[in-house]
Amino acid sequence: MSDIVKDAWRKYLLQLQTHPLRTKAITSGVLAGCSDVAAQKISGIRKLQLRRLLLIMFYGFAYAGPFGHFLHKLMDMIFRGKKGNQTVAKKVLLEQLVSSPWNNILFMIYYGLVIEGRPWSLVKNKVKKDYPVVQLTAWKFWPIVGWVNYQYVPLQFRVLFHSFFAANWAIFLNLKARSSVAIKNA
Repeated sequence: MSDIVKDAWRKYLLQLQTHPLRTKAITSGVLAGCSDVAAQKISGIRKLQLRRLLLIMFYGFAYAGPFGHFLHKLMDMIFRGKKGNQTVAKKVLLEQLVSSPWNNILFMIYYGLVIEGRPWSLVKNKVKKDYPVVQLTAWKFWPIVGWVNYQYVPLQFRVLFHSFFAANWAIFLNLKARSSVAIKNA
């Protein structure tokens, strides 16, 4: 069994090296899908909602993976050659003040409009109501992940590392973003 895992990891690393954006997008999409399956099961949905799963995977593939790829490249450019705890702290702070709020609000809007198909007025009200709690919770969770990511994880693995934790975070976001109407219909 370990030979299969070693071979798969070797192939993954080769793809990551030769096609980094594509590999990160696919990885993010797959992990987003895994988190949605978990979120559906946790929320009590008996039959897997395939449309929802595919739309969550699309979000991971089309947005989260590429966004992470370019975010980490940009951070590396901004802080080129700088190391140490102060630099890591600046990266984490910049990420938490800029990308974290954007990513959370975008996911909530995407979930409401695209996945649940709710009208903008309902989505806007849901975001107004729940976004502050989501963002404050994010600021308790993501700075630790960001610190470890920037301090210890090589650049080429940062999106993978982030996507792994994002899969767990997405379970929380999925459950928080779901409308009470969708819960009643589950």
